Amino acid sequence: MMKLSGWQSVFIVVAAVMAGELAEPAKARAADSGSSPIAAQLATGRAFRIASKAFTESVILGEVVALTVSAAGVAVERRAALGGTRLCWDALVAGRVDAYPDYTGTVLQELLHGQGDADVASLRAALQPYGVGLGGSFGFDNTYALGMRRARAAAAGIRTISDLRLHPELRFGFSDEFRSRRDGWPGLAARYGLSAVNVRGLDHDLAYRGLAEDHIDVTDLYATDAEIRRHDLSVVTDDLGFFPKYEAILLYRLDAEQRWPAAFAALRTLEGTIDIATMRTMNGRAKLDHVPERQVAADFVAQRGGRSSVDPAALRESWTGGLFGRTREHLMLVSLSLLAAILVALPLGILAARRPALGQLVLAAVGVLQTIPSLALLVFMIPLLGIGAPPAMTALFLYSLLPIVRNTHAGLVSIAPAVRDSAAALGLSPWAILWRVELPLALGTILAGIKSAAVINVGTATLGALVGAGGFGQPIFAGIRMDDFPLILQGAIPASLLALAVQGAFDLVERVLVPSPLRSGRRHGAARAD
Repeated sequence: MMKLSGWQSVFIVVAAVMAGELAEPAKARAADSGSSPIAAQLATGRAFRIASKAFTESVILGEVVALTVSAAGVAVERRAALGGTRLCWDALVAGRVDAYPDYTGTVLQELLHGQGDADVASLRAALQPYGVGLGGSFGFDNTYALGMRRARAAAAGIRTISDLRLHPELRFGFSDEFRSRRDGWPGLAARYGLSAVNVRGLDHDLAYRGLAEDHIDVTDLYATDAEIRRHDLSVVTDDLGFFPKYEAILLYRLDAEQRWPAAFAALRTLEGTIDIATMRTMNGRAKLDHVPERQVAADFVAQRGGRSSVDPAALRESWTGGLFGRTREHLMLVSLSLLAAILVALPLGILAARRPALGQLVLAAVGVLQTIPSLALLVFMIPLLGIGAPPAMTALFLYSLLPIVRNTHAGLVSIAPAVRDSAAALGLSPWAILWRVELPLALGTILAGIKSAAVINVGTATLGALVGAGGFGQPIFAGIRMDDFPLILQGAIPASLLALAVQGAFDLVERVLVPSPLRSGRRHGAARAD
């Protein structure tokens, strides 16, 4: 029997775990399909991939679409709360998803950069070169608006956006997307001549809390937001008509329409079925009453006389079942990215220590990687790697390089030259000196770098939920989106406990592998060579 090295054993274990992880979603989808035609599709070809943006209304519309398509006998793969407009659009154009709900005003201003007309026919023609189609309106216009607490607006005499020019002291809090979009704050400020300097960016769902707690005075609203009524907000009139229409529509790949004609025949029955009051009610059930978004969508489909094809048990996921599944996803993201980083960073750290001039370039390069914002790095990876676990693991891998490379370099260069000279005098080759002398002496410092990378990875991996990678970030972002603090804790507490467990595990490994004198901080070169 062939004897395996330690690293070979690790690779075999990781490969087995990864194979189980990759097989599990397919098994789960097949088991959840409940019909042999869908199961056959999953076995022979890919499912219809439906995405949604990372806010409640988009998730609900995505679920309505998914349930309608599934009821037509087409297998569905969900990419709920995938991210913002640009992320979903890039995934659609790249063929990573097949459809997602959006709005005509967003398509015109954000995706087509204002080039064209707002009517559906013109937008369809403009999107065709991208291989993208545009469905009919769901039935409501969810336009942008600005909102204030009713008492604050009345006290300042503010009724229109033009009135805001007279109050430079107002504190503005806008979603980051609204702050940067052409049809958002930049265009609005230019159109109305607003010169407010106190403008901050924050999550759209948190802005309502900011208004209620008097941290901000003005924020951006959607016409279908249930919080407008709950917080008794005053909608500031767009007296110059800046905001375009935002008819809710479905963007889809033209080749998907050819591939799943039954799905699109079913989707056409959704056109004109959701008015603004219905959408506001569905948003309220999800955000204010904390009803799961899929349940809200399933109830709507059922009320229309359709078959939602949702197993009620699937909507009531047990807390322990969800915890175990998210833990498995999170551990996969962290462990595989960390293993890859160790395999790359250790040689780079050794190279940096052996070649000082080249080492400065290596340290500078991994340092620059650390400065790239994590969300931006995830978005950069999508055109190359798609959505899901691959871009998340790649980003985590890149962020893990710096602490491991730097600590490997620091541990090796701190060894006294006399130690190397003594080893060479004993006839050891450079490779033997590295393997038997230098790396064991630097092991404590190297392990500290790996431990730092692992703990940082546990926290950073929560962002993977924004690109459909799952893990503990999923309940965190869902809780923020639905203003559900207990749901946030379902992700935040396990993530914190996992970080503590990882740190404890590496502390134990250090106690086992690193001799006590080196752990206590004795300098490598301080040992007497008697």
